[in-house]
This record gives sequence, C-alpha cells and structure tokens, in this order.
Amino acid sequence: MNRDDFECLNNDLIYFDNGATTLKPNCVVQKMVDYYTKYTSNIHRGDYNNAIKTNKEYDSVRTLVKDFIHAKSEREIVYTSGATESLNMIVFGFFQNKLSSDDEILLDVAEHASNILPWQVLENKGIGKVKYIDLDDNHELTLDNIKKAVTEKTRVISIAHISNVIGDIRDIEEIGKYCKENNIYFVVDASQSVGHINVNVDKSDVSFLAFSGHKMLAPTGVGILYGKEELLEEMEPLKYGGGMNQSFETDGTYILKEIPIKFEAGTPPIAEVIGLGEAIKYIENIGIDKIHEHEYNLKKYLVSELEKIPNIILYNKNSKSGILAFNIDGVFPQDTSIYLNNYNIAIRAGNHCAKELKEELNIKNTCRVSLHLYNTKEELDVLIDALKQSENIFKVVI
Repeated sequence: MNRDDFECLNNDLIYFDNGATTLKPNCVVQKMVDYYTKYTSNIHRGDYNNAIKTNKEYDSVRTLVKDFIHAKSEREIVYTSGATESLNMIVFGFFQNKLSSDDEILLDVAEHASNILPWQVLENKGIGKVKYIDLDDNHELTLDNIKKAVTEKTRVISIAHISNVIGDIRDIEEIGKYCKENNIYFVVDASQSVGHINVNVDKSDVSFLAFSGHKMLAPTGVGILYGKEELLEEMEPLKYGGGMNQSFETDGTYILKEIPIKFEAGTPPIAEVIGLGEAIKYIENIGIDKIHEHEYNLKKYLVSELEKIPNIILYNKNSKSGILAFNIDGVFPQDTSIYLNNYNIAIRAGNHCAKELKEELNIKNTCRVSLHLYNTKEELDVLIDALKQSENIFKVVI
C-alpha cells in the first residue's frame, strides 16, 4: 500500500521495525525541506512574510491533531519532543502535586519504560504507590483484571493503548468509562495506536494522552501531550523561558501565557511539527480503518505460516494489532535479528523497553515484527522462508 511514497524502500529493504519508528513518506520529508529552504523563520516572533507563513503552518497543526484524536479544543494539545517527555510532564507537572503517599497508581508489567520509570521515581519521592494489574492467560490487559486491582485508594490508571510487545488493543473507551465512574484519573500512552487505529480521547474520557510523531510516519523529535483543558490549567510547566511568559519583573513576579503555550518554552521543533501535520493529512487520506485492517490481515497471515514451523515460539498470536513477538527455540534473539539482516530484513530484538514483561513471559528478550501500511504479504513470505531455513543460522551469524 502506497510503497512508492517511501524512498527507503527503494533499497530492497524489508522493514518490520515500525514499533520502534516508522519510515517517512516523501510528502512529509518534502514539507520539512520546504520550511528549511523556502520560508525559514522562528515562530510567534516576526512580522515579515516568512514568519507569517511559518506561524500559519505551525499553528494549523494543532487543529489537525485536535481533529485527529477527537479532542474538544486546540487548548488541549501541547507540542512536546515525544511521548517520553509528554509522560514525564504528566507525572511531574501534574500528579506530583496531586497525589499523597498512600494514593495508588495502577500500571501493568507490559508497559514501556516511559510509562513506568516516571511513576517509580515519583513513588521513590514518597508520592503515590505503584501497583500492577494482572494480565490474563494471553498476557493481555482486561477491564475485569483492572476492576480486581482497583481499591478505594486507587487514584490513577496509566496504561498503553496498544502494548508495544504483546500488541493487545486495550478497550480504552470502556476503561475510561469505568475510571470516570470511580473518580480515577486515566492516562494513556498511545505511541503504538495513533496512526494505526482510531483514537478518540473524548469518547474514552481520557485525562491525559501521549504519543510520538516518529511512530506515525512523522519526524523524530516531536510528539503530543493531550490533556483535558481543566487539568492542563492545573498542571505546572517543567520548562520556563521564552515564548511561554507574558511578563517577568525584577521583583520576581511573572505571568505565564495560557495553555497550551505555557508548556512550550523556547524554540520548538518547528519543521518537525509541520512534518507531523503533513503525516496526519497523509494518514487521513488513506484512512485509519484501512491501515488497521491491512496490518492486522498481514499479522494473521504471518501467524498462520509461522505456526507451521516447529521451532518458532509465538508469544502473542491472538492480539489484534500488527505486532508479533516470537523467538526461534534455543536461539538468542539478537542472533536471529543478525541472521535476518542477511536477507535485508529489519526486525527488533531485545526487551523493547518493556523490561518488567520478562516476569510474565518467563523470558527476557524476544524478536518483534511490527507492521505498517507499506508492508506486504510478499515481504512476509521472505521472512517466513528465512525462518524455515534457520537451522543454518549460525553459519550466517558466525
């Protein structure tokens, strides 16, 4: 699907590492080149033609993001460097001032480091207590298990919309409804879902949501923090400087600008924000449901073929996203990755920044195939054939 739009694929690359970062379509790259070569300027600082055009391009992306994730207002959309910064802002800019030492924060062991470490740091400061929701027999997160984990002290549930290893799609609409009924803040890491499936923060009644541009065909170095308007009003900035203040005086008084600008100190990643907007247009032109259907159909085909290979272990064959974790029995995952690179196949091998998941899977590292719109059945056949011949793996690796 739309493979001609991706220059990287001209080198016979078979790219299955989309969970780590996605390839960028030509239109996104060109949009950024246009900014750098035709109208470079800083934002919200100049009154000349280039600055006016930059302001228009940059500010319009906030509306694109708002509509893309179905937020109510542009005021709820904050530009960040990525999901990691967004989640740190949520934890230390909001919850650090909201939680007591006894308040419980519910996570699960399949979460990415960016949605575990900040909460652990907060707990180590004596603010909140981290607890974990059990996963089911398929290593997936269910609303029933969330309900079992909730107590009268639960104040926050913070989970990924799609796990970056197990690939299960959590029902955030039902979870959000439950959180609202029980007066629980609901934080969502949407890094693996935005750009792959429909995300609706309004229907899901999400308190905060974070995602990165580079995992959805956009540039690196840009991401989004969504927060309900009334919650962002309470949140403290983690960075102070130019662009986010109305005034400051020698007597120590200062006035900050309104949300979301008060969270965006300094010169932002202007070209990257503009590129993010172009990526959203590109995805919407194809259709998010079409993208998800394509990825999931490929994943089902891959599972059906790998199940026929005796020494292949599959860890999440039932999840509904385009992510598949596997291993070759008795082979270290990095060796598998090096072996597949001989076929020009790019996969991810390791713990995928989900280091607590080893307790659930009883194995530390896995291989991961993560699919996107430009992947094909023919590419999967190359992978399948290579894995069928894996008895020769050490001849290649060594």
